[in-house]
Amino acid sequence: NSDFHNESHLSPSSFRFASHWSNLLRNHPDPAMPHDFRSRCSIARTLDLLGDKWTLLVVRDLLWHGKHTFGELQGSAERMPTNLLSDRLKRLIDWGLVERSAYQDNPPRYRYALTDQGRALEPVLQQIMAWGHAHLGGGFYRPPGKSG
Repeated sequence: NSDFHNESHLSPSSFRFASHWSNLLRNHPDPAMPHDFRSRCSIARTLDLLGDKWTLLVVRDLLWHGKHTFGELQGSAERMPTNLLSDRLKRLIDWGLVERSAYQDNPPRYRYALTDQGRALEPVLQQIMAWGHAHLGGGFYRPPGKSG
């Protein structure tokens, strides 16, 4: 049903996010490496990039927790294995959600930061956090900008 996929049911902020995300997927930063999506569904396509149990935690740490080096990211409470962290950072960089810049030459060390496209995931993280708090027995919940 084509009505299921139209954007008329979205709030203005959700529509802006959906439009932004659609542009990101359509304008993948490396046209020589097109992504073979498993579906035409926007949710399935987004999950192809962000749907594992680690990727959004990397985005969370870059966005809210001030972690910007590999060591800082690896030191998160969830203790992401280094091979997976390296893979997720590469994927996020390849998709234009994260950028890296060298801060040391020998040995090479990099600082990671979200791009505007990566920061556009903030409302999604806020909604996931609120849903988890409301439906999964509480847990840590402090939306950005709120003290406590």
